[in-house]
Amino acid sequence: MFALVRIALARPYTFIVLAILILLVGPLAALRTPTDIFPDIKIPVISVVWTYRGLPADDMAGRVIYYYERQLSSTVNDIEHIESQSLSGVGIVKIFFQPTVDIRTATAQVTSISQTVLKQMPPGITPPLILNYNASTVPILQLALSSAHMGEQKLFDAGQNFIRPALASVPGSAIPSPYGGKNVRFNWIWTPKPCKQMDYLHKT
Repeated sequence: MFALVRIALARPYTFIVLAILILLVGPLAALRTPTDIFPDIKIPVISVVWTYRGLPADDMAGRVIYYYERQLSSTVNDIEHIESQSLSGVGIVKIFFQPTVDIRTATAQVTSISQTVLKQMPPGITPPLILNYNASTVPILQLALSSAHMGEQKLFDAGQNFIRPALASVPGSAIPSPYGGKNVRFNWIWTPKPCKQMDYLHKT
């Protein structure tokens, strides 16, 4: 600290020039720096979503997710750990990789093994949805529907056929299909703006 003060006293013009440069370049850098509500964060994670309508959560965990995780650990390289969640008709597997992994190669391996294991899965199951995980795919709002008078099927129909189409046109939103049992849920990625669809949601 004292050495810096001595240099400043010995060479005042140098520090004056540096101060002027900071004053001029600082606002320019602030204006040109790109900003985003979801910055591009490189996270080596791949999400695999299995769907099988009507399959209970226990069967999804035992007949689909468990077998799929065993195949992943034996065929895909550089896996750090695997996390999974089983719901009614839906199974979600998150594959966490080592920081130095080539995510393109990892995605190709996961896609390949996902197609290969289909013959060992329950009959009629469709190939999974495979997503590279990043900050922009994190839901910022979850909408849950429940009713004391409506059954699970009617709740699902209301969410899928009435509420979801009304919200799909909200600017900046991405709304997947609802899921769940007694409580139907949406994972909603949304840029909040006042809109008619939100008025419809409150009335509904």
